[in-house]
Amino acid sequence: MYLGSLFWIQSYGAYAVVFNREFGWSMTLLSGAYVLTRIESGLLGPLQGWMVDRYGPRLIISIGLLMQGIGLIFLTQVETLTVYYFAVIIISLGIGLGGFQTLMIAIVNWFQRHRTKAIALAQLGSSLGGLSVPMLAYGLEQFGWRTIAVATGFAAIFLGIPLVQNIRHRPEEKGEVVDGKITAEHSNNRVEINNEIVSVSWQNALRTRAFWFISAGHAIALLSVSSVLVHFIPHLTGTLGMGLTEAGLVFSTVSISHILGLSCGGYLGDRFSKRIICFYCMIFHGSGMLVLAFFDAYPMVLLFSVLHGIAWGIRGPQMVAIRADYFGTRSFGKILGISSMVVMFGTMVGPIICGFVVDHYGIYRNAFISIGLISYIGALLFYLARKPIFDAKKRQKN
Repeated sequence: MYLGSLFWIQSYGAYAVVFNREFGWSMTLLSGAYVLTRIESGLLGPLQGWMVDRYGPRLIISIGLLMQGIGLIFLTQVETLTVYYFAVIIISLGIGLGGFQTLMIAIVNWFQRHRTKAIALAQLGSSLGGLSVPMLAYGLEQFGWRTIAVATGFAAIFLGIPLVQNIRHRPEEKGEVVDGKITAEHSNNRVEINNEIVSVSWQNALRTRAFWFISAGHAIALLSVSSVLVHFIPHLTGTLGMGLTEAGLVFSTVSISHILGLSCGGYLGDRFSKRIICFYCMIFHGSGMLVLAFFDAYPMVLLFSVLHGIAWGIRGPQMVAIRADYFGTRSFGKILGISSMVVMFGTMVGPIICGFVVDHYGIYRNAFISIGLISYIGALLFYLARKPIFDAKKRQKN
């Protein structure tokens, strides 16, 4: 998650500034490339969930890292918008296969009592990638984006792929059991019992109100997250007049706050209601966007960074853990994949709204206000997403 986050996801705003300056492409067009990748990831979600359940995460992540590296190297050949879009599709397909969803499916199979902590720890990789964005932004200014793209492409292939070879899909593959080591025979018996109690089929999950409320709430959360990833650095450089490296340093405060949020989120999620935690996090997301909309002073920009980063960090692990708690692990890949088709609308709409507004009005204010207010609707959805109750006939048998 660190490599994908640093090389592209959280550094996209820095690349957008560079491409805007060099090629004159509008922020709407640059946002469109990001949105296209979110559509791709959303549509891939159900198939990806099936592939991980069928072939295991190690193979899928390795393929993803290879594609990510090839895409970054191909990015160096960009001269036209069409070629740029094509390169972005390859990069994002690789990050999608080798990133968040695949890793989360593996983690929920390994942990139950400390599931949220494990998810939070894994997501720290994404935060550390964001924390390293100033370094990449400095590289873009000093060495040029083509040099950085090819260097990160080779790193994804030759550093990333060897690192994932020890990943296993389920603990029983190594003679272990969820949350601890045990003999293979005892492990199989215990896992079967646990999953028979809590797991339901993806068809039954889709029939619940909780599935749709969580998916919609998650989509609204990513409305703000994706907007910040794409447009926060352009907002700092364009609207507030910062240099690219300085903007990267300010962006790192989001990552620091994200790390703090993740550190708390794992503990909180294993002790308190994940639904209520998400409710309060969405209040923080909305309030942060309103602060960013109405105030340009440096301290207020930092206040936004803290509110947004902490909310993102605390909420992130809950998104995976609450689905596993509600629906179990046997069909988790399919459930998470289908949910991603709903979630993708949030990642699509946010950047496009922001790009359109800044291209036509020169400032982001109205877009940030709209996203902030919509975030409060997301808070309500999470509050209403109570855990469904399934009768014995609907539980999925192993």
